[in-house]
Amino acid sequence: MERDLTSGSVPGVIFSFSLPYLLSYFLQTLYGMADLFIIGQFNGVESTTAVSIGSQVMHMITVMITGLAMGSTVLIGRAVGAKDQRGAAQAAGNTATMFFALSAVLTLCLLAFVKPVVAAMATPDPAVPSTVSYLTICFAGIPFITAYNIISSVFRGMGDTRSPMYFVAVACGLNIALDYLFIGALQSGAAGAALGTTLSQTASVLISCAAIKKKKMIPGMERQDFYPRKQICGSILKVGVPVALQDGFIQVSFILITVFANRRGISDAAAVGIVEKLIGILFLVPSTMLSCVSALAAQNIGAGKHDRAREVLKDAILITVVFGIGASFLMQLFAEEAVALFATSKDVIARGGQYMRGYVWDCIFAGIHFCFSGYFCAYGLSQISFLHNAVSIVCARIPLSYAASVYFAGTLFQMGLAAPAGSALSVAVCLAAFQWMNRRSGENGKNNSG
Repeated sequence: MERDLTSGSVPGVIFSFSLPYLLSYFLQTLYGMADLFIIGQFNGVESTTAVSIGSQVMHMITVMITGLAMGSTVLIGRAVGAKDQRGAAQAAGNTATMFFALSAVLTLCLLAFVKPVVAAMATPDPAVPSTVSYLTICFAGIPFITAYNIISSVFRGMGDTRSPMYFVAVACGLNIALDYLFIGALQSGAAGAALGTTLSQTASVLISCAAIKKKKMIPGMERQDFYPRKQICGSILKVGVPVALQDGFIQVSFILITVFANRRGISDAAAVGIVEKLIGILFLVPSTMLSCVSALAAQNIGAGKHDRAREVLKDAILITVVFGIGASFLMQLFAEEAVALFATSKDVIARGGQYMRGYVWDCIFAGIHFCFSGYFCAYGLSQISFLHNAVSIVCARIPLSYAASVYFAGTLFQMGLAAPAGSALSVAVCLAAFQWMNRRSGENGKNNSG
């Protein structure tokens, strides 16, 4: 069902739109963390490392798919803002067709190269067999992971964040139950964690498809909307490809950081993997604001309300900065306690606390450039998002992480600081791009009035 996001109090609209998305993102993160938590209760460091490395690979694939689907969110959002129901239905149908083909090809390729992927991650030898098992099962479930994320992107474009929340809640509850069955009762280790995740995701997609069909949740959709149209697919890819490349680039940098940690030993590898999961929770608000800004700004742009789109951006940035400051100070006090939820080794807990205290400041700076990225995407300028992230990764995140891993062998704190340093550089690029957009808009307005 479509929802108009172009009127009413901007903070109120942001809150009502983002809260269900925040909850669904939390649930999605929770069932990813459930694997790591439960495997830590029943298995040793090798299995924990396998799940942390394997889940990082899967997270990279998922965020790239979600990034590519950003084009659908923006295209549908503009159509809804312009009251073009036919255009929204065609965009949704073409999205489904295009991503079905993509997921099939991606699944076959990844299954064929699962062992090289594990090797490329510099996986510690004791964890290699479990990591291969985990990724093989997860790679087989990619069509269902893709389907869930595409369904969510379509609904966000229509202003509906409640339906995806219900769908992921089913997946979360089922995943936790299956984890205890496979990992605890059946002692299946990392393979059991992957199987629980894949089966729960499959169930969520089947339930969501049944609900969409029964309640006709996408109004006006016809069979012909699924026939590929060059213009529609091109518009989706124009926005989505730079975002997917950007997200992939970011995840590659995270993987390289994981590789740096893996080479330092299994304790550092486990510590980094656990903190990445914890950071996933803390990044719920910044990530929610990215999707919120892209969807709300797209609808307002479609309705010609550009001032309101800028107001959405400013309010979202304020929310992320306030949250980021609070989260950063909280983790300075309780970093080890947070890591201890997922580990029993004192060495892993201590090193995880070091990494978290440096990394957590990224909640502030990443939150800001996430909001800018959503705004740029809403205008079809996702190339700017790719640019600032590429500059950040190449000039700061990767070189600083590598240097810290070499010159600060006794601690992970400096490696953690590489992330906020890179995001601060991204913020600088975003501010420059935003000023350029405002000047260009002002010049176009003068030209049109003249």
